[in-house]
Amino acid sequence: MPSSKFVVESAIKPSFRTEKVKGMFDIDMESVKKEFDVDIPIENKPWNIGLIVGASGSGKTTIAREVFKDFELFSGFDWSDRSVVDDFSEDLSAKQITESLSKVGFSSPPDWLKPFSVLSNGQKMRAELARLILESDKPVIYDEFTSVVDRQVAKIGSAAIQKFIRKEGKQFIAVSCHYDIVEWLQPDWVYDCNKHTFKRRRLRRPEIRIDVRRADQSEWPLFRPFHYLSSEHNRSAHKYIAEINGEPVGWCSVLHFPHPSNKKLKRLHRTVVLPDYQGLGIGFQLRCYICELYRKQGYKVNTVTTSPALIHAMNKSDRWIMTRKPGRVGMPAQSILSKHSFDRLTCSFQYVGND
Repeated sequence: MPSSKFVVESAIKPSFRTEKVKGMFDIDMESVKKEFDVDIPIENKPWNIGLIVGASGSGKTTIAREVFKDFELFSGFDWSDRSVVDDFSEDLSAKQITESLSKVGFSSPPDWLKPFSVLSNGQKMRAELARLILESDKPVIYDEFTSVVDRQVAKIGSAAIQKFIRKEGKQFIAVSCHYDIVEWLQPDWVYDCNKHTFKRRRLRRPEIRIDVRRADQSEWPLFRPFHYLSSEHNRSAHKYIAEINGEPVGWCSVLHFPHPSNKKLKRLHRTVVLPDYQGLGIGFQLRCYICELYRKQGYKVNTVTTSPALIHAMNKSDRWIMTRKPGRVGMPAQSILSKHSFDRLTCSFQYVGND
């Protein structure tokens, strides 16, 4: 069983100040000792994710290092000033890298091309996890998990990351002082260093309430930097914003699609989910919700996408039918500085609902 009794001892180096402190508080010792008696009985059942949680100074990292000596204690990567995708192992393909980034909820291709140093803290955490899961050939301990990110970002990120870890069949131990991620990370077991207790558990992720409202063109700039293809937006489109607890998290807009044989045809124009909320399928659900609104009015709604993750999700769903298989469709560039992609691999779908 992964249990251990051990003592951590730190010798006190004599100095004027240490002797002064010992005298002030009547301390008579040559070293500081802390005893640990840890029992984490996890060997009889398979698991993917563990959580060691407790207050600062409760011995979380020490316990993780001593009890799980065969695991890799992750202390961070050395990132260069190149693009994030260039810092992954040369043995990995671009497809493997981009798929792993998407699966941990870092789904912004323009940001993949930036250096690691300029990413947000949430993006940095996800990039490190994607690289760590792909490159490490050992089970992993991630110290200070979610410690430097906003708590809402920590929850959303934990939910996205745990799905990727399970899909890859990896073993991962998060070490954290935050209890608010437990329901979102959905660990198979938790060791609480404050209470010295072990619990085997697998929780359901809390439900996320998403409200959708009509949006104005003036609100597009919040989402514009995160659209993978173009920052342009047609003013005539019908625009919608998804919110969580009043905070904007996603954007979806719809254009009329003129067709000589069908006047009741629409197409999705721009769909964007802000980086901190990616990885939970919000973009897919938002698309379906908006398309359902128009379907009930008698419209057919089409969409074209180049996202492998979205193509996979739509192809699996009974709410969409593929109208054109993935292929390259050349589009003339408007100018040498055009942000529109040329000769992209795209795929077309039509929303059919789930009646």
